[in-house]
Amino acid sequence: MLTALDEAAVGRWSRAAANALRASRGRLDELNVFPVPDGDTGTNLLLTAQAAAESEAAGGEGPALTRWARGAVLGARGNSGAILAQLLAGLADRLAAPGPAPRAVDGPALAGALEHAARSAYEAVAEPAEGTFLTVARSGAEAAAAAVREGREALADVVRAAADGARRALHGTTEQLEALRAAGVVDAGGAGWCVVLDALVATVTGTEPDRPPLARRTGRPHRHEHDGVGTHLHAPVPDAGSEVQFLLADSTEAAVDRLRAELGWLGDCLVVVGIDTPTGREWNVHVHVHDVGAAVEAGIRAGRPHHISVTALAPVQVAPALPGSRLTIALVPDGPAAEGAGELFAAEGVEVLTVGLPVDADDTPAVDRVRAAVREAALTSGAADLVLLPGDPSLVGPVTRAAAQVREEGRDVAVVPTRSLVQGLAAVAVADPQLRFADDVIAMTEAASATRWAEVVLATGEALTSAGRCHPGDVLGIVEGDVVVIGAAQVAVTCELLDRLLAGGGELVTLLGGRLAEAAATHLAARHPTVEVAVHPLGQGPRPLLIGVE
Repeated sequence: MLTALDEAAVGRWSRAAANALRASRGRLDELNVFPVPDGDTGTNLLLTAQAAAESEAAGGEGPALTRWARGAVLGARGNSGAILAQLLAGLADRLAAPGPAPRAVDGPALAGALEHAARSAYEAVAEPAEGTFLTVARSGAEAAAAAVREGREALADVVRAAADGARRALHGTTEQLEALRAAGVVDAGGAGWCVVLDALVATVTGTEPDRPPLARRTGRPHRHEHDGVGTHLHAPVPDAGSEVQFLLADSTEAAVDRLRAELGWLGDCLVVVGIDTPTGREWNVHVHVHDVGAAVEAGIRAGRPHHISVTALAPVQVAPALPGSRLTIALVPDGPAAEGAGELFAAEGVEVLTVGLPVDADDTPAVDRVRAAVREAALTSGAADLVLLPGDPSLVGPVTRAAAQVREEGRDVAVVPTRSLVQGLAAVAVADPQLRFADDVIAMTEAASATRWAEVVLATGEALTSAGRCHPGDVLGIVEGDVVVIGAAQVAVTCELLDRLLAGGGELVTLLGGRLAEAAATHLAARHPTVEVAVHPLGQGPRPLLIGVE
């Protein structure tokens, strides 16, 4: 039995906590009904604890408790993970004093640190509520302090008192919050903290506390049925918005205070946790909002946000897969041309998903929105076999990752990596539901790959391209992502672009656009009379003309 918590003991506690949360994850997820019933508290606590334990084990700068807390803050996931990180950071503030040799922690010191950690957690949460993780953490700390006042100062007595006090408070949470009372459960985050404290008891005493399993009360509803189909998810909250979380660097305490105020106006469930790192202080920022862009922009004004994640809070209700059913989903970039393009695909029996294009690979919010939209469309379709058509180079990656998530739900998903709408139309044209799914996908992929795609685009800025320097307003002729023609007149650029494309051969040219498509068809009739031409009208946008050559 330990009389003081030294560096080695902190390492064992960090690993024991992660292992215990791993074993409890499923049950903690099931308890999750507050603040949002998205069933991920156990998962978020585990991911946070794993990141923390890995940071501690890696060694490096600072005492073990400092490394553990740093890993928790930088790796915190979700509301519960952020609060867990703040509790560990609060412990480190009091117990991991700088010096040549880390000090061993006795019972009274730990009790004081637990009280400080609980206070710091309340301060980190913008709108603290009782009956939650915070209540359980504070009650455990108060029980530890009471043990010291009563003369039970041994480390083992203090940790047992903290764990038992937290557990008593946990059982009381059901009646403190309406959401918990209605579901007949205890608070999931508080239950997770009890798991962490029991791991501390086991580390100090060598014996795990004997606890009854965390279980929902009998006779109370928990899982929900929708149209007779059971799901593993909780009932969604209408218009719940999105969870935004990011790390913030290159900032100041004053800027972070302004960020707290701004995010407090934008949303709720705001938690901001700071930690010192070898490269400067960083903050983990968590908030639930409806305007994701505004939240990220607020972070940019405060410093340098990175590791940005956006998660829809209303969980997708998975529709049962109908055996043998097949569906193709085509993504169409949002904009003036979206309606016309959508009608083309819909006429072929394809489901259309209109999405915003990511600015680049680092546009994490847009990428996450695309991935979530694809996953939801696929899982709610009820189709057993799905073909996904990205339709733009920037969408291939997000769609591929979404497909992997959908496969985990037991669906057969294939991504035909189309990089243009014209490639998608070529793939759809040869689709045959009578073929085996794999054979149909191969035929669609071959048709898309055999279609060379090009587009006429209006330059929005100055840039150096493979065809020379372009300026704002210039007309660019692009073949499969490379600029090959730069000019001032749309028709002239279009004609030269078509001539270059057909110099390599071609039997069918598909044109998607407005008046420019009509001008292109006239040019083809005069210069390339043997080529078949298909013209489809689209709204005018930043891409006046899309071209496919087969």
